[in-house]
Amino acid sequence: MKFTLNRGSEWRRWEPHIHAPGTVMNNQFRGPNAWCDYLTALEQATPTIEAIAVTDYYVTDTYQEVLRHRDAGRLPKVGLIFPNVEVRLDAATSKGGFINLHLFVSPEDPQHIDELQRLLLRLQFNVMEDRFDCTRDDLIRLGKKADPSITDDGAALTYGASQFKVGFQQLREVYSESGWAKKNILIGVAGGSTDGTSGVRDAADQVIRREIEGFAHVIFASSVAQREFWLGNMPSMSIDDIRKVYGGLKPCLHGSDAHNLASVASPFGDRFSWIKGGLEFDSLRQACIDPADRTYIGSEPPASATPSQVISEIDVLDAPWLTTPVIQLNPGLVAIIGARGSGKTALADMIAAGCDSIPDEAWKAGEWANPSFLVRARPLIGDAKVKVKWTVGDPEKRALDGSDANGPRSYERVRYLSQQFVEELCSSNGLTDGLLGEIERVIFEAHPDNTRDGALDFSELLEQRASRHRLAREREAEAVGQISDRISSELEKEKLVASYEAEVAKKKKLVDAYTADRAKLVSKGSEKRAQRHTELAGVANQINGNSVVERINGRRFSPCRMK
Repeated sequence: MKFTLNRGSEWRRWEPHIHAPGTVMNNQFRGPNAWCDYLTALEQATPTIEAIAVTDYYVTDTYQEVLRHRDAGRLPKVGLIFPNVEVRLDAATSKGGFINLHLFVSPEDPQHIDELQRLLLRLQFNVMEDRFDCTRDDLIRLGKKADPSITDDGAALTYGASQFKVGFQQLREVYSESGWAKKNILIGVAGGSTDGTSGVRDAADQVIRREIEGFAHVIFASSVAQREFWLGNMPSMSIDDIRKVYGGLKPCLHGSDAHNLASVASPFGDRFSWIKGGLEFDSLRQACIDPADRTYIGSEPPASATPSQVISEIDVLDAPWLTTPVIQLNPGLVAIIGARGSGKTALADMIAAGCDSIPDEAWKAGEWANPSFLVRARPLIGDAKVKVKWTVGDPEKRALDGSDANGPRSYERVRYLSQQFVEELCSSNGLTDGLLGEIERVIFEAHPDNTRDGALDFSELLEQRASRHRLAREREAEAVGQISDRISSELEKEKLVASYEAEVAKKKKLVDAYTADRAKLVSKGSEKRAQRHTELAGVANQINGNSVVERINGRRFSPCRMK
């Protein structure tokens, strides 16, 4: 049996707040073709709408009508339709309105309409000495009692719904006491100033505003400031503060709130709601857990990888041995999981073959010397081929036996790290050539083209970046060597200082001894004559010194006769 797998979590456009013809209040859909025109507008919306929350006040009539049209063949591209029941709280805003709360109901339970109506039945509005339940019949009764001039049930339903107000504490108690509601209903609240919590500005009402926002799972708001606040990215409140005060981060959604044909699927400023996930109510639940990565408001979803570099589908041709020949791939991270021997490596090898990412040496290796599944299974593969489809661009087709691999016009479209290669990288053999080469490749590709200075590979880039530092290091090493030699010379001289000082002391003692000996040579009574000889010797030395100076200056010296 052959079957296809879905692509998994993708960004899809949701319409979380849209009314339909016959909506209880402010119905501006006119004409006999109102429903046909409404459905056509949804089908032709750009970007395509894939999930719709049909909204109405207190009742689900329009939601059930949309389901009947879908079962008749309309809205073929819409994979998820669920009710959004809008209720008005008794909390007023500063602009004269009331806070609107939304009940997003999961359609997974086949009895979800009956269960929802049982839940709404427990909401009461006490007025005019009477109690009115939140049911279609009691809303009509309220409208007629509030305005006796109304006789038409439709008009009475509209007027009764406009008067019916739900107490927040009552709603919270009814929700918390219902296991079905906690499992199948998510709460949204308007964040605007007219019918949302931003309109509660009085200090006395700030506590109830905080309680309402903490009770809600989703905030209806499209402004950047509101979205950043509920993601904890504003200076006023951090992520921890939001979690502490409001019970967690909140996703912000925005819908067209259409009450007429012109506004169907056309929110102001193309502020479309995008949710990342499958077309399931669980995607909305996941968005409440991870709002930053799962929700976005804008004309287009957040940009991901370059489309021409994203594989969208793998199609294995002429392979009767393969149960699932067509496999769609997600543009994000894709993991291949399965039991041992289930074909994980085989699938990875086939993708690599279709992208010309298996080198020639791997194709030419011996059957049992190569870890590639395609080489080992070559006798059994036959004429099977793999076709790789890219998000943008022409598909590529390659034979799985490697017969047309790595042709003159082919080039490596992806980087394939085989299981054997990864095992070698993670082994305890130390830094292998393969690991070193992979590290160098990652470092080189991490540099943008405009910063590589024309280098073609890691070696050239390393040489360019390291050469000036290498030369600088050599100059510094030479300077350090010269300084080291000078330091050594000074240290040697310091070692000789002590011996020179000892020699000076020894000479000084010898001079003192000679001076004493000379004093002993002078006999008693000849002191004056000895002193005269000393004076004459001094004068002779002075004259000899002057004679040397005169000869240096180029003049002859004639000594004067001494008197």
